[in-house]
Amino acid sequence: MSQRQILVTGAGGYIGSVLVPMLLDAGYAVRALDRFFFGKDLLPSRDGLEIVVEDNRKIDRSHLSNIEAVIDLAAMSNDPSGELFQEATWEINHRARGRTASLAKESGVKRYILPSSCSIYGFQADGVIADETSPTNPLTTYARANELAEKDILPLADEGFCVVVLRQSTVYGLSPRMRFDLAINGMTYGAWKTGRLPLMRDGSQWRPMVHVRDTASAQVFMLDADRSRVNGQIFNVGSADNVYRIGDLGKIVADTIPKDVDIEWYGDPDHRSYRVAFDKIESLGWKAQRSAIDGVEEIVEALEAGSIDRTVKTITLEWYKELSAWHERIREMEMYGGIINL
Repeated sequence: MSQRQILVTGAGGYIGSVLVPMLLDAGYAVRALDRFFFGKDLLPSRDGLEIVVEDNRKIDRSHLSNIEAVIDLAAMSNDPSGELFQEATWEINHRARGRTASLAKESGVKRYILPSSCSIYGFQADGVIADETSPTNPLTTYARANELAEKDILPLADEGFCVVVLRQSTVYGLSPRMRFDLAINGMTYGAWKTGRLPLMRDGSQWRPMVHVRDTASAQVFMLDADRSRVNGQIFNVGSADNVYRIGDLGKIVADTIPKDVDIEWYGDPDHRSYRVAFDKIESLGWKAQRSAIDGVEEIVEALEAGSIDRTVKTITLEWYKELSAWHERIREMEMYGGIINL
């Protein structure tokens, strides 16, 4: 029997580079589609893996040939990038995903999974714990584009095409495509490197978190989840144990770092505050396995081993700006299709 083949867009990203090996380990074949801005070497060279260098805005039917399910991770992946590259964010996070889902349905793909974001809950009133039926309040281009993608894709669900939306909590933890522009990861690096932990005021804001391996496992889980219970449904991904006030989270990070750490407050108050419920996905049998402490400990271990470090590539917005600057320089100097060699 041939392997079940999964198309993963954004396969070379922070989550994708964790998800793809998990899928291979589970016996799936994977078509990994990405621009690979951060390098193709982040994915393992293994049987069952097909690398496709392509932009998700240019996906066509050939990319969906013999595909059983799509996990559509490709996205401009944080708020700062979304604000600087607004039009690209609308194209990539909203319009391209809707188009991919429609093409998948037309091509006979059986299941489509959209990893969205809990950030679409935005600011919620004190005491509110948002579930999947709660009103949304997206505050950024990134969040608004995710919400519109959900609204375009969910109506495609029918008896032949299973659609699942996963609203992910803020992700943390070790990944081959490491990011230090995520809350726990950035806190950990700063505290480990300098003995100081900068936190955005005022620390009372709530934020749900999920380990990168846990959110990847939720995506794998949904490939075989009972379609009668998941089709056309939204699920928050995380756990009650991983919903923190930022000030409390900072203390957890500081206490886990193996040195004295001073917390320093900066900036204007961050008004993005939301608590989220995860009963719906847990009722299916999926449950997060890791805590913030696990994430801090594994990152510190990798930092001390020298296997990771904070570079421009680990700060998403800075790397995109760097790539854009290189592109402009090359365009200014290029003649006849080359620079030195024509």
